[in-house]
Amino acid sequence: MAGLIGLLILLIALIILWAIVSLPVYVAAKAVTKGKSTFGEAMWATLGGAIVYVIVLVGVSFFLGALIGHSAGAFAVLLAFIAWLGFYRSVFDVGWLGAIGIAIIAVIVTFVMSLILVALFGVSMPVQFHPI
Repeated sequence: MAGLIGLLILLIALIILWAIVSLPVYVAAKAVTKGKSTFGEAMWATLGGAIVYVIVLVGVSFFLGALIGHSAGAFAVLLAFIAWLGFYRSVFDVGWLGAIGIAIIAVIVTFVMSLILVALFGVSMPVQFHPI
C-alpha cells in the first residue's frame, strides 16, 4: 500500500512540475499569439516538444553517428531544436518567427521566474526542466 501511495505522490508531483515549467511557455505564447493561446496548449507544447526533441536527437545521433562520427551530435542538437520549434509552430499556429519568439520569451520568463523564486523562497526552477 505504501508503494502505491508513493507512486501517487510522485505522479501528482510530476503533474505539478509540468504545470510550473509550462508557465513560461504559456506567458510567451500569450504574448506572441496576442492572447489566443491556452494553458492546455502550453502544457501540450511543453510535453510534446520535449518528446519530439528527444526522439529527433536520439534518432539523428544514432543514424548519423554511424555515417559521420562524433560531429553527428552537434547536427542532431540543431535538428532537434528545429523540430521542437516546428512543434511549437504547429501547436500555437504561428510561423517560424513566432515559434522562435515563443522560445526566446519563454527563456526570459523562466529566468525572471527563477530570480523571483530565489528572492522569495531561496529555490530556483530546475535547470533540466527549462522550456527549451
